[in-house]
Amino acid sequence: MFQHRKSLWLFLLPGLAGVMVFYIVPFIGGVYYSFTDGSWENRFVWFDNYARVWSNSMFRLGLGNSMLLSVICAPLVWALGFFLAILLNRLKEGGHFFRNSMMMPYVMPSSAILLIWLLLFDYGGPVNRLLSVLTGSRVQFLSGVMLRVPVVLLFVWKNLGFAVVIYLSAMQTVPEPLYEYATLEGAGFWKQSFLVTLPQVLPTCFLVMILEWVNAFRIFREVYFIGGAYPDYEVYTLQNYMNNMYAKLNYQNVTTAAYSFALIVFAVFGLLFLAQKKTLRALEGADA
Repeated sequence: MFQHRKSLWLFLLPGLAGVMVFYIVPFIGGVYYSFTDGSWENRFVWFDNYARVWSNSMFRLGLGNSMLLSVICAPLVWALGFFLAILLNRLKEGGHFFRNSMMMPYVMPSSAILLIWLLLFDYGGPVNRLLSVLTGSRVQFLSGVMLRVPVVLLFVWKNLGFAVVIYLSAMQTVPEPLYEYATLEGAGFWKQSFLVTLPQVLPTCFLVMILEWVNAFRIFREVYFIGGAYPDYEVYTLQNYMNNMYAKLNYQNVTTAAYSFALIVFAVFGLLFLAQKKTLRALEGADA
């Protein structure tokens, strides 16, 4: 048994070596850069870089917009994915086409998605033409605060299918007799969804929320496609700030902003895990 366990390291070493070279070493190197002044001597300045970056208005703007967009996008995908998964789960065998089609945006090339979105939300595009028929006016979606609308919708459209697939994999493990018993007790579709399905797949719900929050923190791609490297202030994200600092070879600002954001992300995930444990304990206490 011991020899068998030792042999596993032969298979794990290539992957561990890749993680060490491409993740752990750059992570440690980034911490070092965030505490130096960037000169040829690389003198330690400790937290001076953090004080300077946090006093930068563009950093605070990007951080605030990133948090705002993530708060909008992640719950949207989480909730819509849950309801669509419930509907598709009821279709059983007839839902294969819809399940497969929902994954298409997730695997489509980003350049193709960009062209579709720019055409849809152009001032003379289909969305504005429909608005002009319904309301008599058009909206400039590709500039100003309204730029958030296509960015959020693009993120939701692209990531919704992935969330649905994860939900469906969990819902298919829910025992069918639970639904039969709920039906005999007079519970309708919505009561069964909230009182039977949701408690059974609650750990998966937290997993989806965490995954979508991670994706939402990386919403820079959608913003960059629609707004460019220097978009309007309403959608200027922290990744825009870091990307522009990297283009100027200002590694100190890049690493300082990255690790500041990482601390915030870890804090958010910690709160989510605490909420998950508290909720699961409450459900276990109710069952007891």
